[in-house]
Amino acid sequence: MGTQAVETTQVKVTKVFSSVALEDEVTELIMEKPCILAIIGEKGIYQCFAPCIEKHFTTISEEIFAQKKEHFADKIQAAFVWGASFINHSLLQSLPKLKVVVNGGVGVDHLDIPLINSFGVKVCNTPHVVDNATADIGMSLMLASARKIVQGHNFSKYRESEGLSESSLGNDVSGATLGIIGMGRIGYKVAKRAKGFDMKILYHNRNRRTEEEEKAVGAVYCEKMEELLRKSDFVMVVVNLSPQTQKLIGAKELAMMKPSGTLINISRGLVVDQDALVDALQRKIIKAAALDVTYPEPLPRDHPLLSFPNVIVLPHMGTHTVETTQVMVERMVTNALAALNGEQPPDEVKI
Repeated sequence: MGTQAVETTQVKVTKVFSSVALEDEVTELIMEKPCILAIIGEKGIYQCFAPCIEKHFTTISEEIFAQKKEHFADKIQAAFVWGASFINHSLLQSLPKLKVVVNGGVGVDHLDIPLINSFGVKVCNTPHVVDNATADIGMSLMLASARKIVQGHNFSKYRESEGLSESSLGNDVSGATLGIIGMGRIGYKVAKRAKGFDMKILYHNRNRRTEEEEKAVGAVYCEKMEELLRKSDFVMVVVNLSPQTQKLIGAKELAMMKPSGTLINISRGLVVDQDALVDALQRKIIKAAALDVTYPEPLPRDHPLLSFPNVIVLPHMGTHTVETTQVMVERMVTNALAALNGEQPPDEVKI
């Protein structure tokens, strides 16, 4: 073997050993990152957002944790919840170093906060960052329902005739009356958008907005929700779920709406009594409904609400955009890092 060949072989061997050493170093470095329990993939945080998390944490999946619980139990310091919660008493007992549970999204009704707190674990969510996307989906549902966008799309795909039927006629949104139930951050952003459509805006809220805020969007306060229901062409529900708001909209409230009225729900499924809604639609007490949220989510395929041509049902897509999800994940990371560093998380949920 020539001198050049020996030198080349030595270079190759050196490169191989360097590569192995580098891999060991990287593996060691990764293990130095705090471990978090999270579902990455179709059933959790999408893979495209994983780098944002993995930059700061070593992610342990439920499956891996179940297989190697004894190895990871005392290493996991945070848990990321996206959608359905996997946090229960048994899991909390098995994670002695857990410091924080961070929820992707605002609503935390699926988390047992007193139970989690009883283990000395903080709970955080991601408020504010979801406001615009949720307001957008509310407007989208109103427009799609009023102008029969879904029916028009289906006609284009499956038409059996060349002309649209009389039933395909929609209704104008511009100039119509929108009643907003829940004028918090998201409700107010809906009002801002509706103003651009020259809509008349009514709202009902626990606390009345300032006169300046009302004037900015042209909103009129209804002290009683009944007044709003009777006067509105579109009723949009934008409240938090609580014992007080569960089934806030039931048979009595639906009966107060105009027969030409449309109910839009972008809050939580349990805020609307779905059985009462089905009955109201069957009896033509209201004209239509457009729902981003239901119970359960998604609805079973044979659920009555999915049988109505005048009902739009989404599988809770209010914040389902690339941009909003990216910011939500970044906010989750911010809260987790703060908790793990002994600092006050910016979005801790206290009850």
